[in-house]
Amino acid sequence: MSQNTSSGNPLISSGQWRGKISNHKQLGGIETAVSDNGSGSGSRVAWLDTGGGLRVKLVLDRAMDIADAFYGPHSLAWLSHSGVTPPNPAATEGIRWLDSFGGGLLTTCGLTHVGGPEEDEHGTRGLHDRISHVPASVESIVQPQIREGDLDMRITGRMVQSSVFGPHLELRRTISCTLGKPVIEVHDEVTNLGNTVAPHMLLYHINFGWPLVDEGAEIIWEGGWKSRDEESSKIFNRNNNFKQCPPPLDDHSGFGEAAAFIDIPPDKDGLCLCGISNRSIGLNLELAFPKEQMPWVTNWQHWGKNEYVMALEPGTHPPIGQAAAREKGSLIKLEVGETRTYDMKIQVYKN
Repeated sequence: MSQNTSSGNPLISSGQWRGKISNHKQLGGIETAVSDNGSGSGSRVAWLDTGGGLRVKLVLDRAMDIADAFYGPHSLAWLSHSGVTPPNPAATEGIRWLDSFGGGLLTTCGLTHVGGPEEDEHGTRGLHDRISHVPASVESIVQPQIREGDLDMRITGRMVQSSVFGPHLELRRTISCTLGKPVIEVHDEVTNLGNTVAPHMLLYHINFGWPLVDEGAEIIWEGGWKSRDEESSKIFNRNNNFKQCPPPLDDHSGFGEAAAFIDIPPDKDGLCLCGISNRSIGLNLELAFPKEQMPWVTNWQHWGKNEYVMALEPGTHPPIGQAAAREKGSLIKLEVGETRTYDMKIQVYKN
């Protein structure tokens, strides 16, 4: 898979709208709202409509993560039975993170730990840590300025994952797009606000669902890999085509799942590329991110009936946990005041 910019809305990119519209919302833009019904009642959201066929819903109260995502008539993301729920700090204990895991196109994991629950002399950590339960303080929303010919839009927010005596980590996130282009860009800055060195791990849980994920769709990535564990090797083994989506599997009912850790080689621009291609609906989705920032990708496959999902998860580490990363010498240690930046592009294009 290679980056492709041929799709989108040529009526916008060619400027045919000039002199014919009064309001940028005829083309697209950002609209904020508050959900007033169901499990997510009271949650702040923001819809980003690129005007290029791609539109996504950010959940501002859940670290500005991306829930629903559509390209034209097709859903791209997997949504769990619960869908969007309000932030719940208690859900970060043990595996209770799963109670509030709505799926969605992007769930952020970290900022100090990615992996299963664990406890050691450095503390007790639940599954995938706490950042996805931190509401954003929205700093700015910039709409397209069509009179000036500026088609860019972006929303920026700030989340602080903190505990008295530390660590204190800030995630400042900007999500941006351009009218007419089916592309979403995520730019994150993680800063140690505390007065001591802080451990740091980050993983982007990118969850794909039907109809983008369907029988015969191709999972696209290259590079060396290893199965997460013995159970995962039932899927991830040399005799199985684990890059083609299967039908729902009885073995994946309940806790059935599989994962592999992948070392994707970067292209000439230093970017790792991966994604999914579904020729039956003529749709491809590509993730691009710098190898230097996120050297690992995890491919999670959970083919349960009515829980049919495949995820690609770029990160600073595979989800091995803080203790294992510390033992391996790979745990990032953010110095006081230090900032690390992360960039990811999500692009949809037709076959």
